[in-house]
Amino acid sequence: MVKLASRSESGRDAREGLKAALVRPPVVAAVDLGASKVACFIMKPDGVRRADRTLTTAGVGYVQSRGVKGGAIVNLDEASEAIAQAVERAETVAGVSVQGVTVATAGGQLTSARVAGRVSIGARPIGDNDLVRAIQHALSQIKLPGRRAAHILPVAWSVDGQGGVRDPRAMFGRILGVELLVVSVSEAVFHTLGACIERAHLQLEGVVAAPFVSALAALEEDEMDLGSICIDMGGGSTSAAVFNQGSLVHVETVPVGGHHVTHDIARGLSTSVAGAERIKTLHGSATASANEDREMIEAPPRGDDPGAGPVIAPRSLLKGIIAPRVEETLELLRDRLKASGAPIEPGAGLVLTGGASQLAGVREVAVRVFDRPVRLGRPRRVPHLADAASGPAFTAAAGLLHRAAFGPREAVSSKALASAKLKREPLDPRANPVAKAAAWLRENL
Repeated sequence: MVKLASRSESGRDAREGLKAALVRPPVVAAVDLGASKVACFIMKPDGVRRADRTLTTAGVGYVQSRGVKGGAIVNLDEASEAIAQAVERAETVAGVSVQGVTVATAGGQLTSARVAGRVSIGARPIGDNDLVRAIQHALSQIKLPGRRAAHILPVAWSVDGQGGVRDPRAMFGRILGVELLVVSVSEAVFHTLGACIERAHLQLEGVVAAPFVSALAALEEDEMDLGSICIDMGGGSTSAAVFNQGSLVHVETVPVGGHHVTHDIARGLSTSVAGAERIKTLHGSATASANEDREMIEAPPRGDDPGAGPVIAPRSLLKGIIAPRVEETLELLRDRLKASGAPIEPGAGLVLTGGASQLAGVREVAVRVFDRPVRLGRPRRVPHLADAASGPAFTAAAGLLHRAAFGPREAVSSKALASAKLKREPLDPRANPVAKAAAWLRENL
C-alpha cells in the first residue's frame, strides 16, 4: 500500500480511506530477529493513543535465538522454530492469533544509497501525481543487483531549488525535486528470511532495518531534527541509523556484536561459551574499576572433566579482554560512517540501543571513540512494558509498532516491497527490485 495520501477532501479520498480501513490488519505483529533473542510484540488497533503518541502492547513474547549467527540465518529449522515460539507466547498473552509479521533485522549486509529526482510542473498546484513522478525519476537513477529494497524514504523535497520543504503538495513552482534514501538488504538473505517465516506458518509482511526502527523507539523528536546517530548493538552485528533534519539519511552496519565479546572471553579464560556469557553479564565491564587487580572471578572449565577445577582470574584480565573488542567495534563503525559521507551534524549526539549496549562501560567507550555526547536509549512510547521487556534490547520490536502507528510515511510500504505480486508484468523478470517498485507505483497510483 502506497503511503502518499492526498489531503484534499474529495470522494476519491473517502473511497481510499474506506479501502484502507477494510484491508487494515486486526493486529500488528512485530518480530525482532536477532542473534541473541527473538522477540515478538503484538498490538491491537486500540493500542494506539494518538493524543500523547504512546502505544500499548497486547502481548509480548521472547525466546533465546537459535539458528542465527552474525545477523544471518544459518539453520532454517531452528530459526523458524524460535520465531514460532516467540510469536506463540505473545499470542497467548494477547489472546489473539496473528497471520503475518513484520521482521526487523540488522543482517543481510544493510546498505543505504541516496538518489535524487526532478520533474517539471505546469502552472498548477503540485499534486500527488507530481510526487509520484519525482519518486519514479529518482528510482530510475539507481540499480541494486542482487539486493532487495527494504525502505524507500523521501529525505527532502524542493520546489524551484528551495530546499527544506516537508510537504510540497498544493505549492506552486516549475521544478519539483526529491531526494530518496533507499535502504536495501541482500536478495538471498531476504528470500531465506521469507522461507523461515513461511516455515513458522506465518506471512512475511515486510522486512525493516533494525537500527531504523530502534531509532524510532528511542529518539526524541528534537534529536531527529537536530541530528542524531542511533547505534543498535546486537549480538551478531552493530548497526547505526543517522538522522538529520527529521529524516533518516544513512544506515551502516558492521558484522561484529556482543557474541564476539563473549567468544573472546571464552578463549581468553579457557571457559565455555555459556560460562563466558554469565561472567560478562555479572562482572564484565569495558572500563577500569577500583580494586580490579585484587578482585578475582571464577569461570567454569571447558569440557566435562569432573576433576577439573574452576578457572580463577583477576577481574582486570576480563576488562582487558572486553575493552579492546568494544573499542574496535565502535571505531570500525565510526570509520565507516566517516567514509560514507553521511550528513552528520557536528553537534549530533549518540543514542545506544540493543542488548550489548547494556554492558558496563560501553557508554564511556563510545564517548571516547566518537567524541560526542552519548546516552542509553530504551523504548520511549510504550510506558506500560514490564521491566524485563522495557530495556535497550527491546527497542527494535517497540520501534516496529511505533512505525506501524505513526510512520514515517514511505514512498512504498514494506509489505508492497516484500510482495512479488504485481497487477501486470511490464518488466523483464530479471529487473532489479527497485525497478519493480517503480512499476508498482505506476500501477497503483
